[in-house]
Amino acid sequence: MNTPTIAERNAVARSRNTPRDLDIKIRDERFNRAKTPKRWWAGDPYGTAWYNVLSATFPRGEAFFIEAVKAHREGAPPKLEAEIRAFVRQEINHTREHIAFNKLAEDAGYDIETIDERVRKMLGLIKDHPPIVNLAATMALEHYTAIMANEFLANPKHFEKADPEVRAMWRWHAVEEVEHKGVAFDTWNHATRHWSKWRRWKLRSLIMLTVTVRFFRNRWRDALDLLAQDGVTGWKARWGLFKYLTLSPGMMRRAFPAWLSFFKPGFHPWDHDDRALIELYEGDFKDALMPAKKT
Repeated sequence: MNTPTIAERNAVARSRNTPRDLDIKIRDERFNRAKTPKRWWAGDPYGTAWYNVLSATFPRGEAFFIEAVKAHREGAPPKLEAEIRAFVRQEINHTREHIAFNKLAEDAGYDIETIDERVRKMLGLIKDHPPIVNLAATMALEHYTAIMANEFLANPKHFEKADPEVRAMWRWHAVEEVEHKGVAFDTWNHATRHWSKWRRWKLRSLIMLTVTVRFFRNRWRDALDLLAQDGVTGWKARWGLFKYLTLSPGMMRRAFPAWLSFFKPGFHPWDHDDRALIELYEGDFKDALMPAKKT
């Protein structure tokens, strides 16, 4: 009997983590083409600032994710290759919709362009990093988007007072982030298949810590800038934003255990199978589904 190759062993290991019957679908939805209230969170400036800031980072950030994953698709198993293609198509649609969302924010008077310029400069600083580092950063940030998406879908409190169309956009984005949450990680496993487990764990853990510090430092600063544009400044702004993120509705506090799980040796995003959240969405929007093409 022949000894399994490294690629074969990796394929078996992967099949224990990513559901075999996972089908990443393309949902070609459009939102926010008409006017929307300035404070989309029913008068709450903190939620408005936080989600405006997140949205402002997505067009350039998702383009970075796409290129980082595509750079390592050569030689990928057929299922992973199909999932990468579906991931790319989903992210392209997300970019399009967040451009529309960001335009609404700009039309309401918020300075989104300055945030976009900060993101552009930051990405410019890392463009010369080795491709594997960019993939690791993408994997870490995709974990962030997945755990936030899970919280968005599982806890209606985050959007219960939001403008209905804005709420629909974030739900749509969230369900696709849950659905493709393993793609960057599986691409990482494929790209590092000849590495030791220690080397894999060390680099992905260091990158996650670095990404976390930069993510919160930059998004916090950007959110305070937008709050200032709403006339909320000083300790009132800082305390209000901190309370929004950690107490009620408490996105960061609630997502912390899932963030921490990333550092577990042997971790995989699909250790927590939350496809039931996708099924809830699909029950509402069946007509928007378009199956991903496979080879």
